[in-house]
Amino acid sequence: MLAPPSSDFLSYSAALCDAVLRLRGTALSEELGRIVRSVMHSPLGEFIPVDEQAVLLEPPVIEVLAANDAAVPSLIQDINYEGQCFGRFVVSGRAEYSELDRSHLRALAHLAAGVLHTQSLAQRSTHAYVQVENQLQHQSQILDHIHESVLTMDMNGFIISWNKGAERLFGYSSVEAIGRNILFLYEDEDESIDDTFLEQGGRLMEVRRKKKSGEVFWASLSLSPLRDPHGRPIGLIAYLTDITERKLAEERIHHLAYYDALTNLPNRTLLTKLVDQALTVAQRSKLHGCVLFIDLNRFKLINDTLGRTVGDELLCEVARRFRAVLRDQDLVARLGGDEFAIGLFDIGQHFEASMVAQKLLATLNTPFLIDGHDLRVGGSIGISVYPQDGSDAETLLRLADIAMYRAKQEGGAEGDHVAFYSQDMNQGMQERMRIETGLRHALSNGELLLHYQPKFEIASGRIIGAEALVRWRHPQRGLVPPAEFIPLAEATGLVVQVGEWVLEQACAQAQRWQQAGLAPVRLAVNVSAREFTASLPGRVQTTLQRYGLAPEWLELEITESTLMNNIERVIGIMDQIAALGVTLSLDDFGTGYSSLSYLKRFPIDTLKIDRSFTIGIPDDANDCAIANTIISIAQQLKHKVIAEGVETAEQLEFLRQSGCDEVQGYLFSRPLEADAFELAMCKNLAAEQGSRAA
Repeated sequence: MLAPPSSDFLSYSAALCDAVLRLRGTALSEELGRIVRSVMHSPLGEFIPVDEQAVLLEPPVIEVLAANDAAVPSLIQDINYEGQCFGRFVVSGRAEYSELDRSHLRALAHLAAGVLHTQSLAQRSTHAYVQVENQLQHQSQILDHIHESVLTMDMNGFIISWNKGAERLFGYSSVEAIGRNILFLYEDEDESIDDTFLEQGGRLMEVRRKKKSGEVFWASLSLSPLRDPHGRPIGLIAYLTDITERKLAEERIHHLAYYDALTNLPNRTLLTKLVDQALTVAQRSKLHGCVLFIDLNRFKLINDTLGRTVGDELLCEVARRFRAVLRDQDLVARLGGDEFAIGLFDIGQHFEASMVAQKLLATLNTPFLIDGHDLRVGGSIGISVYPQDGSDAETLLRLADIAMYRAKQEGGAEGDHVAFYSQDMNQGMQERMRIETGLRHALSNGELLLHYQPKFEIASGRIIGAEALVRWRHPQRGLVPPAEFIPLAEATGLVVQVGEWVLEQACAQAQRWQQAGLAPVRLAVNVSAREFTASLPGRVQTTLQRYGLAPEWLELEITESTLMNNIERVIGIMDQIAALGVTLSLDDFGTGYSSLSYLKRFPIDTLKIDRSFTIGIPDDANDCAIANTIISIAQQLKHKVIAEGVETAEQLEFLRQSGCDEVQGYLFSRPLEADAFELAMCKNLAAEQGSRAA
């Protein structure tokens, strides 16, 4: 029999492939049977499927079947692919089958085996995919139903998964979060995770994170590395739990343990810890440290008389006043009852603690208005000093407590008093306090006065001005040396009031001399760094106008230290003063740190050679060189030069030859009272007139 046309075989092959793709079970078997009958042109033919686990059959054989006692030929062809049997074709019904028929059947079986194998692989892949998909779905459901927030990110911090717990915690849906960098959840975007952790993982930390609403909360964060099938890190798995309530509870417990419930100040326990920490810093920085122990006077009487409620409010108000006058770095604590403690560890000298103590006592001077009562309390303060008295908090507190009792004994039950633990420090502090208190009284009681030290022009020998020098005539001690009270006035800020008084009195005296007919002379007034503010030019102008004085009567002397704080601001103030016509001179030139690059910009008229350089002239070569240099600089900048402290003719001669313009010192005159200076001016004028007449 002839082979079927090639086009027919191709169509049957396509039909076989289509059947395998579309059909299953009995329908597939029937369609394959129909196809084999058509290909083999046999009335009988079928596909008999076998289990996929069937073993490889023997090679195809021709079986002879008995039908109506007659031999009926048939063909049987197993459908195998690489050891896997999918079934067999059985064909019969013709009188005979040629070798070509067998070849056609083998070809059809081979095609069917290949298609069935491919379909089997596809079925297995689909089944595996469905299983993986179901597994992932189960895992996703598990992640979504746990309370913990779970998210994953790649090595660059971009989110690649986001569970329902993360949605509930942060308020962002997975659509909003996936693809964004994890930094958008950080409160502080400077936070980072190091590379070592990315490779090893296992880090547990407490962090602050930000919700969609903007609320910042505390979270417990656990991170694990996300790895590829080869074990290489490809990202991170983050587990987050909201621990805000726990953190707040910890903070409340910490506050209860370390803070006073009434005043909200640190208690003794926290003060001790903070003082010990501060002592370590003070030791490294070579600073002094002080502990002040404060006991309120008259508090017990108020508390017993008016009740605890009033007493508690009084303590709170005292705490507020103490905190208001101290710096942020100073420690303030309530030790219990009416006792407080202050820690000072950013001070250069121990005596600064006495000034702080006076500020604290001054806060108690104003009455406390509580519940309709006008209450007054005072305080006794004891001070211990690090490192002289002790090197740990407990020792310093104990010794400050002892010093406080000494202060109470010395000041009396009702008197405010301060005492150092060390007696030598205590004596020095008491002397400073005595001078400060006396100086305050001197300002208000008219105990200050001015002396005038004449300034002489070297070329003519005539008086051309004077320096106004403040003096303190104490009712008991007599004339107090300026070296005793001027430095204290600088340290306490009283120098501003003293300076204002000097300017006022110098101008008032100049007015009297002007009315007496004296020609204008320059009265030099020293201006401290504390006075050199934006209000100074206006104050100078107002004072001159009030006394009807021309600016030729006034000269302001400023020191180099004044110039070192904000040069541009200082130059602006100096320009305003110079615009008034008031002369400016630079005092103590060469003793400070002023830059020569700025010197040319200062609108000054005179440079003053300090006494410390004049005293060695002409024997000390260094002093001579410095004096010559100052004179040379002044000449180059077209400034006058005046030397102070001139006491010998040799000094005067050296300065004359060097080109100095003016001098002042005991060689010519010591500081004079106003009447004596006026008399000197009159004699100087008479001598000048006599010289002209001759």
